[in-house]
Formats: sequence, C-alpha cells, structure tokens
Amino acid sequence: MAAAQGSSSPHVDAELDVIQAHQEKATRLPSTEEVRTLLHHSLRGILSTFSQKHKGYPSGSMVDFACDAYGSPILALSNLALHTKDLLANPKCSLLVAKDPDDRTDLVITVHGDALPVAESNMEAIRTAYMARHPDAFWVDFGDFQFLRLEPKVIRYVSGVATALLRSGEFSNEEFRAAKVDPIYQFSKPISSHMNKDHAEDTKLIVQHSTSVPVEFAYMLDVDSLGFNVKVGYQGKTFKLRIPFTRRATERKDVKTLIIEMLQAAQSPAQAQAS
Repeated sequence: MAAAQGSSSPHVDAELDVIQAHQEKATRLPSTEEVRTLLHHSLRGILSTFSQKHKGYPSGSMVDFACDAYGSPILALSNLALHTKDLLANPKCSLLVAKDPDDRTDLVITVHGDALPVAESNMEAIRTAYMARHPDAFWVDFGDFQFLRLEPKVIRYVSGVATALLRSGEFSNEEFRAAKVDPIYQFSKPISSHMNKDHAEDTKLIVQHSTSVPVEFAYMLDVDSLGFNVKVGYQGKTFKLRIPFTRRATERKDVKTLIIEMLQAAQSPAQAQAS
C-alpha cells in the first residue's frame, strides 16, 4: 500500500493496518492472467536493445506495440531507426510495460525475448492485429517499415514496490501463452468513467463497507472478472486498493449486478444506523 505524506496517529495507523489486512486477502486475477491482460490492452512500452553504435551498452527507446493471438508483442519499426538496426544484428531484447507510468508501486511487466522479422505467410494476420490497436498507423505500409514479433523467453512482473504488499515473480512463455486475457477488463474505461462521473459517492460507500475504513473519496481505476481497483484518499494519504466482487463476473452486465448488490449491502448498515 503506497501512501503520500500525511498526518498520523495511533487510530489512523490502526485503520491502515485494517486496510493492509484486507488487501492481503483481496481476490485478484492469477498473476499470469493479470500480466497477459495488461500486455494485451497496452499500447506502448520501453524497448531495450543491445546498442550497435555503443558496443556493450544497452539502448532504450519508447515504442508502440500490439499483441498477436498468443500474446507476443508485435513491433512496427522503421529500418532507419537505431533500435531496428540493433535488433537485426542481435534480436535479444526486453520490453517494459507499466500499468501506471506515474506510479512505480503499480504493476510493471518486463518481457525478455528475441524480436524476429515476421514471416511473409503471417504478415496479413500480424498487420491486422497491429492495426486493430493502432488504426492510424498508416506508416506501417511505408517501404522502410517492417513487423517484428517479440518471441518471449521469460516474463517478469513486480507490483507493490516500496509497500507492504510487494508481489513479484516470473514465468515461462509456455505459462504465459496458457493464460487467458480477462474478458471483463476490456470494459474498464466505460464502467469506470460512468461510476466516477455519476456514482462517485456509491463507489466510496462500497469501499468503506468493504474495508471498514472511512475513506474520503474513491476513484475507480479499472475492472476485471474478480473485482475492481480504486484510488482512495484517507487522512491526507492517497493510495490504491483492490475491492473484490462476491463472485466472478462472466459478462459486462454481471458487473452492474454485482456493484448494485455491493452498494445495497453497504447501504443497509448505514440505513440501520440512521433509523
């Protein structure tokens, strides 16, 4: 749990301990699914190559990417770019993707592997997959561009850096391919936008009921099959929390049903206390 600087007291510290205990037990997607899902829905990352210009040194660059049907990142690179020349000389590289670039405590993925030119027989499928995520990338058809696929060897992840909820690990490409993209995460933006615009107080009430801590605000960030993530404020501190559903959502309408049920459960104690 990452927190900004703020006032502290035994009472506040006790409630933060309650939040930490809640978060340690909060249901989350399996790490392989969480990573596969984030990578699938991400558009940009930091590519690190072995520099051919400065021998022995790594070289980093920001690149757009998409994923193929197996979850492997697809790169559309110009032959004029230094990182393309690096990869054609030595395909070993890594791609770092951060869920929230402004928050180092959130999930960060590093894909290690070999970036190899896409075979002509696979070109149409790869181009279609890339353009689905980058519909304005007309330059991919320019003569100096080519598609490379990063074939993962190992995928590393870390979250909760500098907090009491550190999670980290790595898995093989076989484990990564076997994982599924969460079917609900794709609806995160419309659901979160609606809740933050029209039901911010309801979200806060649900978080208060789930954690037993009177947070001052709760801003929904994203949603998956097993719950949602929020940014909350409490006693001058700001941090992210995981709020689990009572059961798995299998389609979008399930999320609405679950949120309504959670809100009703949260309202019942408040109504009883007021009466």
